[in-house]
Amino acid sequence: MERSSKKILLIVTAMGSFLAPFMGSAIVVALPVLGAEFSMSAVSLTWVAMSYLLSAAVFLLPAGRLSDIFGRKHMFAGGIALFGASSLLSAFSNSVSLLLVSRFIQGISGAMIFSSPMAMLMTAFKPDERGKAIGINVASVYIGLSAGPFVGGIFTGQFGWRSIFILQSALAFITLVPAVFMLEKETPAASGEKFDWKGSLVYCAVLAALMFGVTHLTLSYGAALAVAGFLGLFVFWQIEERVEFPVFNARLFMQNRVFAFSNLAALINYSATAAVGFILSLYLQYIKGFSPQVSGLLLVVQPVIQAVFSPFAGRLSDKKEPQLIASFGMALTAAGLFILIFLDNSTPLWLIVFCLALMGFGFALFSSPNTNAVMSSVDRKFYGVASGILGTMRLTGQMMSMAVATLVFSIVIGGLRITPESHHLFLKSSRIVITVLAAMCVSGIFASLARGKVR
Repeated sequence: MERSSKKILLIVTAMGSFLAPFMGSAIVVALPVLGAEFSMSAVSLTWVAMSYLLSAAVFLLPAGRLSDIFGRKHMFAGGIALFGASSLLSAFSNSVSLLLVSRFIQGISGAMIFSSPMAMLMTAFKPDERGKAIGINVASVYIGLSAGPFVGGIFTGQFGWRSIFILQSALAFITLVPAVFMLEKETPAASGEKFDWKGSLVYCAVLAALMFGVTHLTLSYGAALAVAGFLGLFVFWQIEERVEFPVFNARLFMQNRVFAFSNLAALINYSATAAVGFILSLYLQYIKGFSPQVSGLLLVVQPVIQAVFSPFAGRLSDKKEPQLIASFGMALTAAGLFILIFLDNSTPLWLIVFCLALMGFGFALFSSPNTNAVMSSVDRKFYGVASGILGTMRLTGQMMSMAVATLVFSIVIGGLRITPESHHLFLKSSRIVITVLAAMCVSGIFASLARGKVR
């Protein structure tokens, strides 16, 4: 691919990769306003975030496989178009049910978007350029995370929460134009291979049951769904081992140590961090009494640090072993989480900002090298599947993180709204959640080290 075409590809994929994290982080700041308008409990608020994560996690792996068969450009552009349309639907939702449905559709579009960029970059760039290209793409994700709280806080404060979704729709359709008309046509890497419909349907059902069950463990049907989900994973694995062209290539895990442990490290890392922004957004507004604008400005610290250092970490992983860089990054993230365990009414803002900065730097050192390790460990024809699996680990991890928060909130707070009378329960819940997340992050360090060397 020519140099100019590579630049266009890098810019367009970065624009697409910006959208979903921008949406996710922007809406977090608006949750208290949403809760007041629709009279939502603390547990109900978690589902505004989780409905998106659930559908994105469920559909990402099938979307990755479809992109390998029918073309990554088509999947990427289709995802952006659906994202724009579903954002408009969210903006005009007049009930909690419609909002959750529109967020679920947004998750499908997010799966379509995220299934393709890494595979497209791996195909276009040479091995000694990939770390840099991946680092830039990861940085665009973090720029979205950075801009989300700040822009979302301003728009929520000035124009209401619906304006966030209108803005997202506009950005999506702006991105759609170059995605359709400027990206080069491609020959699908797995053209002519059959799509595993049976495996995909079983996978979607199993993951949905597992995630929904875990978040409702306090209820009898929740426990039953969780057990059914775990048993279903075994059934799914057995099905995929016997399919000629599986949607989930079990051999990549069984025969590729780097791929298996790098994905496990990603799952643990996202499981240990995703709920932190949700908790701190509620903490800053309910406990500290800050406006959405100020809360968004404080939360922007972590993703800004991530965005600044991710390209550097990506370039470093082209020269040094990702195993060491990523593991050190996860250790820094664990240190930041450990400090937040002691969160209370009197916690100074400078300490919260310091923890966010420390976690941001740690996440930057982990994410780009870990992604480089995953994608470099497989053949070209598996780039879409590998990207889909890695994305599934990220989204499943985020879902598990929110599931921990939801479960703890449901046990400690129950169906209560967060009011001054229940602030002590919210703080208790937050400390329990962060303690669990910190323990998970420590275990992730060992998973990252266990991957071995890439080179």
